[in-house]
Amino acid sequence: MNYRHFKHEGWLYALAFLFAILLRFAQLGAMPLTDAEAAPALQALQISQGLKPALDPHPFYILSTAALFFLYGGGTDFLARLIPALAGSLLVLAPLLFAERIKPRVAVLLAFFLALDPGLVALSRQVASPILSVTFLLAALGFYLRNKPNLAAVFAAFALLSGPSIWNGVLGLAITLGIWRFLNSRRAPLEILPSPFILHPSSFILPFAAAFLLAGSLFFVVPNGLSAALGSIPAFIQSWLGVSYVPVGRLFFSLLVYQPLGILLAVFALIRGWINNSSRIIPLSIWFFVALLLAIFNPSRQLADLAWALIPLWAMAALELIRNVDIFIEERAEVAGVIFLTVFIWTFAWLDFSSLTTLPVGSREYLMRVWLLVGTFFLLTMSLLLVAAGWSIRVARIGGLWGLVLALGALGVGGAFGVAGLRGGGFPELWWLPEQPLHARLLESTVSDVSEWGIGDDHAATVSIVGIDSPALEWVLRERQVSVVQSLDSSSAPAIVISPLQDDPVLSSAYRGQDFAWRQTPLWNVSLPSDWARWLALRQMPTSGETLILWVRDDLFINSAETGNP
Repeated sequence: MNYRHFKHEGWLYALAFLFAILLRFAQLGAMPLTDAEAAPALQALQISQGLKPALDPHPFYILSTAALFFLYGGGTDFLARLIPALAGSLLVLAPLLFAERIKPRVAVLLAFFLALDPGLVALSRQVASPILSVTFLLAALGFYLRNKPNLAAVFAAFALLSGPSIWNGVLGLAITLGIWRFLNSRRAPLEILPSPFILHPSSFILPFAAAFLLAGSLFFVVPNGLSAALGSIPAFIQSWLGVSYVPVGRLFFSLLVYQPLGILLAVFALIRGWINNSSRIIPLSIWFFVALLLAIFNPSRQLADLAWALIPLWAMAALELIRNVDIFIEERAEVAGVIFLTVFIWTFAWLDFSSLTTLPVGSREYLMRVWLLVGTFFLLTMSLLLVAAGWSIRVARIGGLWGLVLALGALGVGGAFGVAGLRGGGFPELWWLPEQPLHARLLESTVSDVSEWGIGDDHAATVSIVGIDSPALEWVLRERQVSVVQSLDSSSAPAIVISPLQDDPVLSSAYRGQDFAWRQTPLWNVSLPSDWARWLALRQMPTSGETLILWVRDDLFINSAETGNP
């Protein structure tokens, strides 16, 4: 099936890819790695150093990152996140593979939605995240539909090596296909698919096996990467037997906060698609609800599980928005006026809502602001009705919709900047991983300074981590000789000891200590509605933290001979 290219199509894809690159690579190494990120990053670092650690079920990330670390000569936060950032950026080009099925203009619009989506931006900046599974599985499916079996096989192998999240994607697509076939049992629903070639070894199985073996073992250097890939199956099953601290309501709240434009357009698309029996909207809507239900009913649910639902959500949004792009020349002035009016009223409403979060609940000024907010939405509704009556329903519909697109799109882009960490670590986001290290940079620089002053080499001091299970802490101190123990041996006297916040007479007699704020987590589960409103407007949320103590042996200080032990 051929389709007509339109003017500047290639440049628009390049622009969408540029947006994706900027959001995914800007300050990529600024935020310290969390424990969940540091564990696979440490495994990659150990492989680059010639060691043979046990691997988590993310072999593609670990092995490819190990190659980067080996070429660079060490590990950095930026390099640890480079592979997910590249995969997330390339995801923007995936609509090119489906342009024949969803039309070229829709595919370009979908590319921009994928580039700017906050959830996909967040996953692209996290180590060993589901973004690898999403990108590779969509690429495999896209090349399958374009009848390119070799490329489909290679990306299918990469997807299988990407981690347990791949099974969420495969299961969601399989259920969607089954439902779609059931709804269309009297006709062949997937006639747009090419004839299956998966059974031909020369076109699929052999390239798949070669890519799986070579990438899964890093060209046979790390053979246990293959067993780690197969470990994704029990890891996926185990996720359905675990417990999550993420309530179901937070998944829905996240969609409303980070994808308001997608939800609005998808609702319109759903209504129109099911009424008109659309062969595009109906399967996408089934896929969206199946992926959403899989995320909801998973006992170990995380926000990252929503990644599979975001693809069909934005595809439906693109299909709906593209219907309102063509505006007649004679109505452009009226439509522009309605757009301006809608954006102005929405901006005023947002500013009014933001001011509500700073006022005492129940106060006179608070109530006045609430009624002002209600009046704002009433004014918007009446304005669109008057436009429909005075000019035309079409002008009111297109102008109002594009006004909402700009207003809600601005909220979504703001969320993308937030999850990218461009506002700083003091403004928590729902898509961030829990237990963010707070003073990682300060702790690392303190250890370096103490080692330089006392020994003459900022990496020479031995460090013992006592009673703290934190891969992120090991990652911060990765360039030093670090031992992790449950208790300190009385016969040993390491230069530096890091312990939890507690009174230790043994350490106090021979060491000098300084406390550091370490893992910090927003109190999502115990916050009040007023806290949520303040977070929504200002990204401020009460947090709980963990404090640790950095103990430095007294003889490393210049004045130790003069002052004696503390």
